[in-house]
Amino acid sequence: MLPQLAVVQVERVEAGPVLIRVVARTRDDVSVSCSGCGWFSDWIHSRYVRYVADEAVGGRPVLIELSVRRLYCENPDCSKTTFVEQAEGLSVRYQRRTPALQRLLGVVAAALAGKGAARMVSHLHQLVSCSTLLTMLMALPLPVLPVPRVLGVDDFALRRGHRYATILIDVLTHTRVDVLADRTAGTLTAWLREHPGVEIVCRDGSASYAEAIRHGAPDAVQVSDRWHLWHNLAAAVEKTVAAHAACWRAKPPEATPGSRNARVLQTHAAVHASLESGVGLCETGRRLGLALNTVKRYARIGDPAQLVRPPQYRRCLVDPFRDHLRTRRTAGPVATTILLAEIRALGYTGSPNLLARYLEQGRAEEALSDPSVRRLTSWIMTDPDHLAEEPGTHRDKLTAGCPEMTLLTSHVTAFAKLLAHHEHPAAEHAALAEWIKAVKGDDLPALHAFVRGLEKDRAAVQAGLDLPHSNGATEGINNKTKLLKRQTYGRAGFALLRQRILLN
Repeated sequence: MLPQLAVVQVERVEAGPVLIRVVARTRDDVSVSCSGCGWFSDWIHSRYVRYVADEAVGGRPVLIELSVRRLYCENPDCSKTTFVEQAEGLSVRYQRRTPALQRLLGVVAAALAGKGAARMVSHLHQLVSCSTLLTMLMALPLPVLPVPRVLGVDDFALRRGHRYATILIDVLTHTRVDVLADRTAGTLTAWLREHPGVEIVCRDGSASYAEAIRHGAPDAVQVSDRWHLWHNLAAAVEKTVAAHAACWRAKPPEATPGSRNARVLQTHAAVHASLESGVGLCETGRRLGLALNTVKRYARIGDPAQLVRPPQYRRCLVDPFRDHLRTRRTAGPVATTILLAEIRALGYTGSPNLLARYLEQGRAEEALSDPSVRRLTSWIMTDPDHLAEEPGTHRDKLTAGCPEMTLLTSHVTAFAKLLAHHEHPAAEHAALAEWIKAVKGDDLPALHAFVRGLEKDRAAVQAGLDLPHSNGATEGINNKTKLLKRQTYGRAGFALLRQRILLN
């Protein structure tokens, strides 16, 4: 049951209701090495008892009363006159816990930290304070890892909007390599110079990271992450869809008094009136009780109609029977109870209240209402094979009525094909150039801005299309880092957070 006691002589075991006490002593006929010089000695000076805690057995903590020897060092040149022997697997200098218990508490502290770890170890029948666990956590050695061939770089917020840090991982093994205290180019450049051997670096579109990699690892291939490319394209598509809303919308959404649209129009008018009178952005925000970013967003939009959204409804159980309901109500007034009986005969399984609310909202009168800008953008950015039949048909109908929207859809489809294939890098190189040329030839200003960003980072973008590596693993670790931050409620410093990130 207790193999760690094989190195000592057990005199007795006292199994009480709340504690197991083991009385043991080290052997007298064993020579041990001096902790100062390493010479072996068996010349006994004296003995004393150490109290060492061990892992619980049978739901009861274990306390070992270990009698150890103090010995004389027989090396005349040693700085120590006497030293205390250590029982392997049982005792460590300056410790009152066995190595096994120390490892267990260290694992719990790395996973939960502070008070959460203290609550957990109490269920393991150990009484340890949160401060002691944090001290143990900070004393744990960090793993020594080789320099990764493929490095992933990304930033995460220590305090959102104020302080950021940089995380480095091995893209091939998803192992955390290091955490840097900021996201400046100089810090990353210094790290890359101290750790030569990186061949490929996966990153987002950060110009700071690109500069750092050029100076710190000039021979490394920079890979622009495909998800960020797609995300930036989606932002450009949303701007284009909003700019051409008058083309694809059958009728502008209504702004009824007290609705969200009415409040948005009122705020837009107030912001522009304040700015036109010469008031600055910050002062406008203070006067209207708005955040600075909100004021900037309203200031950028000149046409308030772009802010008005139509009502959005989620799919429900009545949708498959919309055509039947519209046909019956077109012929003349029909009681809701009769319509309920008819669609239940066709397979409707929902409640009468759901049908009544559906009819009151007017969703049965029109085949499909105009989507919001963001909803139509998501339809355009979705693979047609993964889009339901009804949204797909509606998207094709809306984009077909506007030449610019038709071109936009075709450009998105072509770029998606570039991102999805890596078998023919040479062909993709030509295809990317052709795609950029085609976009420049069309009247799509938002896409032109996106293309200018691609051309500034052309080599990294091409590598992102050619190579199979991406920054997805780094983004996943960033999500886990948010959990580690929330476990400490923002009260921990960078050193503790870095320790937990690298040990988890």
